[in-house]
Amino acid sequence: MDNSNDALRTALAYRFGASAADIPPGAGPDACPETWLQLAKRGSCRHFTDRKVAPELVETLCALALSSPSKSDLQQRDIVIIDDPNLRGRLDTLMTTGPLAQAWISGAPALLVFCGNNRRQRQIHEWRQRPFVNDHLDAFFNASVDAGIALTAFVIASEAAGLGCTPISAIRNHAQEVSDLLGLPDHVFPVAGLGLEWPKWPPRISPRLPLAATVHRNGFSEAGIKETVEAYDQRRDGVQPMQSQRAIERFGKAEFYGWSEDKARQYAGPERADFGAFVVKKGFALR
Repeated sequence: MDNSNDALRTALAYRFGASAADIPPGAGPDACPETWLQLAKRGSCRHFTDRKVAPELVETLCALALSSPSKSDLQQRDIVIIDDPNLRGRLDTLMTTGPLAQAWISGAPALLVFCGNNRRQRQIHEWRQRPFVNDHLDAFFNASVDAGIALTAFVIASEAAGLGCTPISAIRNHAQEVSDLLGLPDHVFPVAGLGLEWPKWPPRISPRLPLAATVHRNGFSEAGIKETVEAYDQRRDGVQPMQSQRAIERFGKAEFYGWSEDKARQYAGPERADFGAFVVKKGFALR
C-alpha cells in the first residue's frame, strides 16, 4: 500500500478515535490524493510567522473559493479583503476586546470577511421587472450556505498552498458594527471572518466525535449517543485536554472537565442573541 494511504488512515484514526486498522482503505486511487491527506491532518492555525501574504495570492485564493458550488448558480456570496490598516485596526479591536475576545486575531497577517449576498438576486428581479416572491427564510439560508461553501473552498485552497487558516465566527458577535464598517447594504451580511497566515508550525489535529455518532445510513440514529459522547470526552481529555474551565464562578470547578461540559457551559450563557434582529433589520423575512 502506498505510504500516503497509511498516513491518511493514521490521521483519520487519531481524529476519530479508532485504530488505523479500523479505518477502511477505501475504494479510491492506489495513491492517496494529497488533498485527502491535507484534510485528514488539518487544523486551525493561531500561531504564525510575521511573513506577509501576497495580495496577488489572496486574490487567486478568492477566485478559487468562488469557483465552488452555489445553490442554483445564484452566486450569493461575496468576500471582503481587509487591507486598509485603519479598518483592520477597528475590526481587530471589536474582536479582541470584551468577554468573547480572541487575542490572536490582531496578529494574523491577512483578514477576510465572507458575506452572504441576497441583494444581487433582488436587484436582478428589479432590473428584469420580475416579482421577487421568495422573500422568506430560504432567501437568508441560501445566501448563508453559499458563503459557507466558499469559505470552505478558500480554506482548502489556502492550506494546499501551505498557508494556515482559522475561521472567525466572532465576526457575528458584532454584526451591526462590522456591517457598518464594511458598508454592507441591505440583504448583505457577514457570515464569518477568516485569518490567513503562514503557520509557524504544523497545526495539531483536533479529535472529533467518532463517525458512528455523526455519519448515518438511511436515516438518523441516536442509539447510544450519550455513552458515545462520554467516551469521546475521555478520549479527548487524554490527548488534548481543555486548557481552562468556563464560568467557574457560575458552575464551580469540575473534577473532570471534558468537551461536552465545555460546550454546555459555553451555550449556557447568551451569545449573539441580537443576530436575528440584525438579520431582520437587513431586510430578511425569517418566516
